[in-house]
Amino acid sequence: MNTFSLKIYASNKVFYEGEAISLTLPTIDGEMGILANHEDMIIGIEVGELRMTTPDEKVTIAAVSQGFAEIIGNEVNVLVSTAELPEEIDIRRAEEAAERAEEHLRQKKSIQEYYSSQASLARAMNRLKLSKNRGRKI
Repeated sequence: MNTFSLKIYASNKVFYEGEAISLTLPTIDGEMGILANHEDMIIGIEVGELRMTTPDEKVTIAAVSQGFAEIIGNEVNVLVSTAELPEEIDIRRAEEAAERAEEHLRQKKSIQEYYSSQASLARAMNRLKLSKNRGRKI
């Protein structure tokens, strides 16, 4: 079985460190899959759902925020602001964050505040989507 070394770092923790069979990342152009011996590159990561399969064939899904991935040789390093498992997500807090972001968007503030609110809304909606799907079978 072909594997690669995977390290996923969030701003507050090491989310995962070990071997993986596959990794799927959310990018601006959609999802990108990574397997062993992938071409070297740097990839921008968007807010979305990260999926990884470990050598024991366990599939792990996580909500991630923006960041990037570096692929060099047979080693992948992922750096994101946040990475959360579905069971770690506080649904009530995510709903409140979505409501706050929607309210800020309605207030027609500066363009910078608009983009910040838009990013906050995207993160909250991604967390809600993932947490509500945690019961699904893979």
